[in-house]
Order: sequence, then C-alpha cells, then structure tokens
Amino acid sequence: MLAEGTDVTAAVPKGLRISAALAWRFLVVIAALYVIGWVVGYLSVAVIPVAIALLLAALLAPAVHRLVRLRVPRGLAAAIVLIAGLGAVGGLLTFVIIQFTDGLPALQRQLNESLDQIEDWLINGPLHLRETQIEEFINNAIGLIQENQASITASALTTAGTVGEILTGFLLTLFVLIFFLINGEQIWTFLMRGVPSAVRARADTAGRRGFASLVSYVRATAAVAVVDGVGIGIGLWIVGVPLVVPLATLVFLGAFVPIIGAVVTGAVAVLVALVTNGFVTALVVLAIVVGVMQLEGHVLQPLLLGRAVRLHPLAVILAITAGLVAAGIPGALLSVPLLAILNSGIKSLVNEHHPDPEAVDVLSDAGARPDTETDTDAADGERERDRT
Repeated sequence: MLAEGTDVTAAVPKGLRISAALAWRFLVVIAALYVIGWVVGYLSVAVIPVAIALLLAALLAPAVHRLVRLRVPRGLAAAIVLIAGLGAVGGLLTFVIIQFTDGLPALQRQLNESLDQIEDWLINGPLHLRETQIEEFINNAIGLIQENQASITASALTTAGTVGEILTGFLLTLFVLIFFLINGEQIWTFLMRGVPSAVRARADTAGRRGFASLVSYVRATAAVAVVDGVGIGIGLWIVGVPLVVPLATLVFLGAFVPIIGAVVTGAVAVLVALVTNGFVTALVVLAIVVGVMQLEGHVLQPLLLGRAVRLHPLAVILAITAGLVAAGIPGALLSVPLLAILNSGIKSLVNEHHPDPEAVDVLSDAGARPDTETDTDAADGERERDRT
C-alpha cells in the first residue's frame, strides 16, 4: 500500500497515463468539432451561400484579374465578368428548357410505346399475367396515392418553401460574390488582423495557398465537367437518345461533384435510353458512360486535379460520403473543395517556416504548393551562418 500523502501518479502505468491523456484530448477535439458542426448547420442559410460564393469567386477571379491587367477598373471588371457569367448560365438554362419542352411530346410517345411493350411482355411473356391483374395493380397504385394525398400536399408545400429558400440563397450568394470579386484582398487582409503577429505571416501564406488550391480545383473541375458533358452528349446523339442537350447539361452540372455526380447523372441518361429506345440502346449508353468515367478517372483527374490539389481518390470518396451524410447535396458539393483547401493550408503550415505571403500567386497552380525547397535552403543557410 502507498503511504499517506504519496503521489499516486507514479503508481499509474505509463501506458495508461499516455492513453488517458490522449483520450481526454481526443474527446475535447471531437466536442469542439461537434459544436462547430452544429453552429455551421444552424447558420447553414448563410454559410452555404458564402461557401458557394467563394467557389464562384475562385472560378471567376482569373478573368477579373486579366481585365484588371488590361487597365479596366476592378469594379467594372467584376461587373463585366459577373454579367457575362450570369448571361451564359441563363442562356444555357433557357436553351435546355426550350429543348426539353420541344422534345417532351416525342418522349411521351416513346414512353407510351415502351409501356405498351412492357404490358405486352407481362401478358404474353414468361410471366403470363392477366389484364385484370395489371389493372388491379394500377388501381391499387392510384388508391395509394389518394390515401396519401395529405402527405403529398404537405410535401408540395415544403417544396414550395424550399424554392423560396433557394431563391433567397441565390440572391445572398450573388451579393457576397460581388464583394469577393471587388474587395477580396481587402477582406482577407482585414481577417488577418485578428491573427497574432507572431504567426500572422504563416497563417496568411497558408490561407493564400488554400485559395490557390481552390482556384486550381474549380478550374480543373470545370474542364472535367465539360469533357464529361460533351463526351456523353455526343454518345447519346449517336445512338439516337432523345433530349440529348438536357441530359448532357445534367451530366455537366453533376460532374462538379467529383466521381459520384457524373455517375448518378449518367445513370439518368441510361434510364432515359432504356425507357425510350430499349434494352440494347441502354447497354450502349451504359458503355459510353463507363468509358467517359474511365477517361475522367485515369486521365483527366490525375492530369488536371493531381497537379495542384493532390488528393487521393479514396480521400475524395470518403469526403463526399461524409459531406453527403452530414449536409446532403451541399455537403457533397463542398466537401472536396474544403479538403483541398485544408490539404494545401496544413502542408504550408507544417513545411514553410519563413513564408512570404506576397510571393504567393493565388491564381496559379504553383501557388497551391508550399515552397519547401526554398525553406530548406533558407534553414540551411541560417545554420551555416550560425556556425560561422
């Protein structure tokens, strides 16, 4: 037994003391992350538009910079780029809606023909169902819809409210984006004033590296999305699937969620081909989608995203899954950019000990990579001077 007044710490095994120290620190970190996640979720109406505005700023900032270099005032340059971007998106959506409206009657006719073929197969095929059984199934489906009419109406009202939130979020995103494009540098400088002066240069450099990584990510993702949309669109046009332009546009938009987005939207194209053109055409479209996905995964992603972002595919998949579970579609969209920013920022904090924030070009791929060689040379030079 221990004598009275003896410190019991020495009697606790060292391994247990280390495990306990790690355990309570781990619990504190988890609690802090939980609180941060709760606050972000509570303020999601403001956080998500700001995050999307930051993504759009990373996409449009290079164009604004080019106009500024041509001696165009920054405010005017931001207005030109923003109006041109809104015009391009609005024109594309208008064209897609017109194409969908024009192709809808033909799609309905093909859908009715496919349903007739399915009904004929159910009756005359190996199942040998009776028409009364099919009619009973349809009547049961209609009765189920009528019984749940109240919940369907409530869902419609919820959808209407969601549309209002989306419009509000769009206006807030547009408002924030304007200030990011015009006063982004001033906003970042103001935020850096709250960082202690001893680590301000390192934090400033890490933030700039992170934004440079975001610029590279958005630029590369847009290029990959264009290739996905055009490639699958050409394949759909060759095999004669209707609504080629709307489906290609859907694939283009879905490709902004890496790996998963293009797969899901490609599955929609396969389903449309199955319903309208039959099983063989659907298999051909599936082969086209798989081929484009292979091109993206083995050529475009390593070539474009791998240079600056340097994220392993497993990390991308896990980040998308975690974002989807935590915040749905916005989480899946924003998880990989957040991971890219953290990857570059943390590498900068760890590897750069004497950084120069002004030397970081946030609009180039090289700006996302920490200058470790220069740091090592500088450290060696300082050690050599200390010896002498």
